[in-house]
Parts: sequence; structure tokens; C-alpha cells
Amino acid sequence: MPSASVQEFLHDLLQQLGPACLKTDPSLISGHLVDWRGRYQGRASAVLFPDSTQQVAQMVRLASKHRVGLVPQGGNTGLTGASVPDDSGEQLVLSLSRLQAIRAVDQANKTMTLEAGVTLAKAQEQAEALGLLFPLTLPSRGSATIGGNLATNCGGTAVLRYGNARALCLGLEVVTASGDIWSGLRGLRKDNTGYDLRDLFIGSEGTLGVITAAVLALSPRPAALMTALAKVSSVESAVGLLGLAQSKAAAQLTGFELMTWSSLDLVSQYFPALAQPIKGMGSADLVLLEISSPSGEAEAVALLEDILSRALEAKLVEDALVAQSIQQAQTFWDIRDHITLASSEDGHQIKHDIGLPISCIPEFMTAMRQELQDLLPGVRIINFGHIGDGNLHYNVACPVRPESWADRGQRQKACADFMHAHEDEIHRRVHDRVVSLGGSISAEHGLGVMRRDEAAYYKGPVEIGLMRAIKISLDPLNILNPGKVVLV
Repeated sequence: MPSASVQEFLHDLLQQLGPACLKTDPSLISGHLVDWRGRYQGRASAVLFPDSTQQVAQMVRLASKHRVGLVPQGGNTGLTGASVPDDSGEQLVLSLSRLQAIRAVDQANKTMTLEAGVTLAKAQEQAEALGLLFPLTLPSRGSATIGGNLATNCGGTAVLRYGNARALCLGLEVVTASGDIWSGLRGLRKDNTGYDLRDLFIGSEGTLGVITAAVLALSPRPAALMTALAKVSSVESAVGLLGLAQSKAAAQLTGFELMTWSSLDLVSQYFPALAQPIKGMGSADLVLLEISSPSGEAEAVALLEDILSRALEAKLVEDALVAQSIQQAQTFWDIRDHITLASSEDGHQIKHDIGLPISCIPEFMTAMRQELQDLLPGVRIINFGHIGDGNLHYNVACPVRPESWADRGQRQKACADFMHAHEDEIHRRVHDRVVSLGGSISAEHGLGVMRRDEAAYYKGPVEIGLMRAIKISLDPLNILNPGKVVLV
């Protein structure tokens, strides 16, 4: 039974906006109460569905009046529990999924203005219709929304060339914790008129304001893309290949992804047909390179072949496979994207989303593997990620147990038991080493609830104190996504 304040909020909401603005049937709202990984399960008596910025503002004003916590939610594809309510039953989910309008397009300015509930895939299609490119790329692009992408400042596979979500947004519309509407939808690349409020709300995970619309920066579409898989003998070689590729291709290097042999092995096990292109390369780490060209395919091919030829001469690369068609290039990217799906099929893993100076990645990987193997012999390191921008998805998996591995249920139980037994210690060991090397414990997934307390431990009192001061100043009643990012 919801508290009196929640009941009064819902009564007033129905009086003002009618029943179309919310759902209360447990069978209809259950998907909004659990995160994508199934790790965080919350409770809520209703999910709110505003269909305009004005309705968002009305809902927030009512939440302020009744002191009811609201959890803003986009496509609910986040990985740290930021978009689901807690288990108190006293928070309500504020879904932005009905804010679907494309408000404006400006081909000459290379911008488009759209609402928070527009999916990333739809934004990409809209840019393509203009003959332009919106380069943010995620495996979940079909369901992830622009509002969620900005609220978490997500990264993806094109950060090396185009930057993360923050770099791709020129302006915002935000509903504040008091229910006011800040309209900062200016498509300007230069606007030096005081504090950058846009950057304050981007990456705040819905704790400071509710993003309802954004002006996105678009880019010219490359005339051609060329993709290759390169076999490297070590992560030092991968870093060397990155330096060589950047020196020759500069901004035309649009993708540089590391896939270690253990992560590729999972794809081979659970998606064998997809993994055919890598079968001939043996048990080795691979780098996926993508070169774009504004001139055409001939230039892209020549540039990629020159890089790989020089890398072979320098013994940075042992072998390489250049995509011979658009379909094969997509297969290379599908292999990369399916690492996460193969990991999910294998069972629970102890996951890390870490950022490191690229120069420190070899030292980290070598020392960390040895430390974990000494601690837990047979442990598997499922390591992959955006090495071009220093972001690794460093996941630790249960040792293989031959007596139970063929049975999916037994395998997943063994992985879950392993995670529950060792998660805290492994997180601390991995994050201690990351921070000692000047890195970050969350490169692109955000803090949510999963990393909130760890961030407080590693950031120190001054930084956390400043974060709390900002939260209290902008949301003094703590009604926007309470309990996420920073405790107040």
C-alpha cells in the first residue's frame, strides 16, 4: 500500500491530467521496475507517461508539493541501476517514452532538435535522411533514447573520432526540480555567456533535472568506411598499432576496439556461425579498426592497407583480415557487439567499466591478470572495449567447471554463486589498481546505485562535498532520482 503522500500525488495527478498519463497495472509496469541486466528490481505503484514538456513540469511540481521521489527513465537500457526505483515502493517512475517529436532540423547548421523519448536509432535515421551523420553508436540503439543517452553521457564505439554524448549535444531543454522549464535549445557551437548549464545536466543521471529535449550536432557522412580485424600478439602491440594508425589516419580513424581471445572464445561458443571470420586467426587478441574517408573507397582502402602493411613490418600485427563487403564489415562489428550477449548466455560476471590512460593499459592488464589468477586460480578475464579512448570492459568470470558446464542452468548457477562470493573483493582490487594508475571506475556507464558508494570512497571528501552541494542546491527536496549518483 503506497504512503499517504504517494496516494495524494496520484489523486492530484489524475484530477489534473486524467488517467492517460499513468499506468498502475502491475503486469503493464513490471518491465519499468527492473534494469536491463535483471540485477536491480524495484517497486512502484505507478509509472507516469507525460506526453509533453509541460506535463513533465506539472508532474514534477506535484512531486515537489507532495515530496514524492521520481525516477526519470528513457529506454531503461542502463547498466548501473540508475533508471529503476528502489524497493521502498515510495518512488514513481517518470517515463519519457512518449516525448517523440522531431521539433526542428537545420541542414545548414548541421543540427536537429528532438525530444527525449526519441530512440537513438530514430535519431540516426533522421540524420541520414538529411544526408548527415549522428555518430553516437551503441548496441542498444533500437531502444536507448536520446534523453537517457545524455543523462548518462554515454560513450559507445565512435568516441575516438566524435566524442561521447556530451560532445554531440549543443543545447538542452530541462525541467528543474521545482517544475520550471529551462529552455536552452540553442544550436550554437560557441556560447560563452556564463556557467555551462548544459554540461551540468548531461551525465547527472536525472538527479539534477529531467532532460526533455536536445539540440544534437550532426556531422558530414563519410563517403566510405573500411573495416579490418588485426591479430596482435600482446596489448603492447595493440597500443603500438593505435599510435601508428592515429599518426597515419588522424581523424579518419573512427573505430579502434580491442577484443581479447577470452571474449572472442565466448562468441565462438555461443554464436558459432557469427564467429566464422575469426576461426582462422587462432587463440589471439584482435583489434577491430575502422577507417572513414570523405573522398571515397579507394582512399580508405589505400590508407587502411598502408597502416596494416607498416604494422606487419613493425611486427605490431601478425595477421589481418580486411572486410571485402559491407556485409562482412557488419559481421566484424556484430562479433564485437555479441561479446556482451555471449557473456550473458555464459552466466553472471563481475563487471567493470573502467577508464585508463592508454599508456597504462598494458601495465594494468598484465598486473591485474596475475593478481586475480593468484587469488582465484582458473578465473577467466573477459576483457574487451574501446581501447582507442582508454575504456575497457574488464569482466571477471567463474572458472570453468567441466562437471556442470554443459548444463545451462548449472553453469549459470555456478557463475552466480561465484559472483556473490567474490564480487566485493574483486571490485576493490580492480578499482584500487585503476585509481592508482590515474583511471576512473566508470568510463561510460555512470554511477547509478551500483557505483555510487565506490565513487564516494575513491573521490574523497572535497569532490563528493561539491557534488552534494550541487545536488542540494538544484534539488533541495531530493525528489529527482533520490539515492542515485550521490547520497545527500
